[in-house]
Order: sequence, then C-alpha cells, then structure tokens
Amino acid sequence: MLIERIWAANELRNFEYLIACSQTGEALVVDPLDARQCLEAARAHNFTITQILNTHEHLDHTAGNAEVVRATGAKVLAHAGAARVIGGVDRGLARGDVIKVGKTVELEALDTPGHTRAHVCLLAHGDAPALFCGDTLFNAGAGNCHNGGDAGLLYETFVNQLAKLPDSTRVYPGHEYMARNLAFTLDREPGNADAAKAHALARAQDPVAARTTTLGEEKRVNAFLRLQNPEVISRLREKFPGIGERPDARTVFVKLRELRNKW
Repeated sequence: MLIERIWAANELRNFEYLIACSQTGEALVVDPLDARQCLEAARAHNFTITQILNTHEHLDHTAGNAEVVRATGAKVLAHAGAARVIGGVDRGLARGDVIKVGKTVELEALDTPGHTRAHVCLLAHGDAPALFCGDTLFNAGAGNCHNGGDAGLLYETFVNQLAKLPDSTRVYPGHEYMARNLAFTLDREPGNADAAKAHALARAQDPVAARTTTLGEEKRVNAFLRLQNPEVISRLREKFPGIGERPDARTVFVKLRELRNKW
C-alpha cells in the first residue's frame, strides 16, 4: 500500500490522502478538499484515481468530489447515512464493508459516529496497520461534535473501537492540530513527560512534513485516551466539581470534550 499525504495549506489545516496499489497504480483519494492538489499529486506519482472516499459529509472533506469525478470518472464512497447530504455517492458504506484498491489494498470500513452521526474510518490491516480517521481521532486529540455530532457517541467509538486496535496502528487524521492538542493534554496532565517531549517536536515541525503517530503513542499523549489517569481526573474535577471523586470514563471523556470546545 502506497500512501501520499497532501497538505491543503488552508485555515482549517486539512489533510487529503491518496492510497494506492503498488502493482497497478490504482488509487483512492480520501476527503478531497482541493481537487487540483489531489489530481496533481496523482499525476506526479503515476497513480490513477478510481475511487473517492469521504469520511463524513462536511464540506471541507467533500468539496473536491465533483471535479475529481469529472477528471477521472472515479466512484464516490461514503457512509450510507451521509450519502444523501453529500450527493453523488455511488456506494454507501456500512460497518465491516471492504474497499479494494487495485490488486493489493483492502480497507475495512469502521462505523465511527461522534464527530458526526454518519462517519467512517478506514482501517488497513496487516504488518503495518493504518487508520484513516477523518475528524474522529486526531494526532493527540479528538474531533469536535459541533455540527451534528454527539460526544457520548464519540466516547463509544474511542473506547469500543479505536482503543482496541493494535498499538502499531499508524494514525492518519483529517487535520493537523498536533501542537495545539498536545498543549491541551499538558494543560490537563502537566506531569506527562511523553506529551511534553512530543509537544516540543510538534511546535517545530512543518505541517507539510508533520509526523504521524501510532495508536500506542496516542495512548501515552492523548488526553482522550487517558480517561483513568489520576492527574487528568483531579484537574478535571477542579473545573467540574459535580463529577465527584470517582467519575466514570464516559463522564471524563464528555467533560474533556466540553472543556476542549472553549480551550
């Protein structure tokens, strides 16, 4: 599997992705915002775009669909529940569906509500597992729930799906927010040495060449995956004393998301 990450260089700090078969050069483009960028990247790597995957319906993840379709004839894939809103969807996806790209790439669709109620992540299994996670999981953060989402559903997605994936899973999010997210982790858990080290690196990095994380690293530096940490809970209780001495993990997650909304 060949992966080409494209930095959109916009205010929202979007990433777009090309996932290609090493044998045939067939490619799937994930969340095309800028069609020109995606088409030029495909040409530069001699890829042939045959499919488009939208992780969810927000315009910054779908705006390039029509132009890419006109240029390539690609088929559009998205969560079945988002198909009507997106428009022009050729294949509505459900949990467990497999997307094949060329001869060598198979991606499993995960039904991952939270940021929106109809959101999919793509999981590549194998020796080098990879998760293309849109606006569900960010490097060191979690998606917001402002526009049609639900923090309780996002918690269920994190705990029941994402946290159970192999620690070696490489995380490919829809936006580059790593430094800001790590700053939030350190605000919640000042004693987290791993987050402090990662934050120093993230502050100095060029978004074009920004490093990715693994799920194992996320469990060390992402506050939304550290729901049992005593320091996280103690400092959260200072903001929300009503959560009590021993809040459950769901409450911690939801209150962290509430706090991050205004942080």
